[in-house]
Amino acid sequence: MAARTASTVVLALVLAAAVVAPASAAMSCSAVYSTLMPCLQYVREGGTPARGCCNGIKDLLSQANNTPDRRTICGCLKNVANGAADSTLIDRASPLPSKCNVNLPYKISPTVNCATIR
Repeated sequence: MAARTASTVVLALVLAAAVVAPASAAMSCSAVYSTLMPCLQYVREGGTPARGCCNGIKDLLSQANNTPDRRTICGCLKNVANGAADSTLIDRASPLPSKCNVNLPYKISPTVNCATIR
């Protein structure tokens, strides 16, 4: 059960991070995960994303002002997606950006090529 919860958290963070772009060259996965933590409940249970989730995604996107940061966020989300034990979590995380009215230039997926992110 603990492993599933951890996978869910990681997936939620990865998906949310994928939706948003990094804030600066100093962007880290731990910062991305912390910002997207409010998305975890949605990724685990579905329904409507919490306001804090969508605000976190929008904040990350607004801070992403360079290619290295955007690639970092993408990589963080990809790592979470790769660690998800349940494909249902990825299925919920993928549409999260659009549910928050955020245009993400790539799909939240374990197969996304972050090197192509500009």
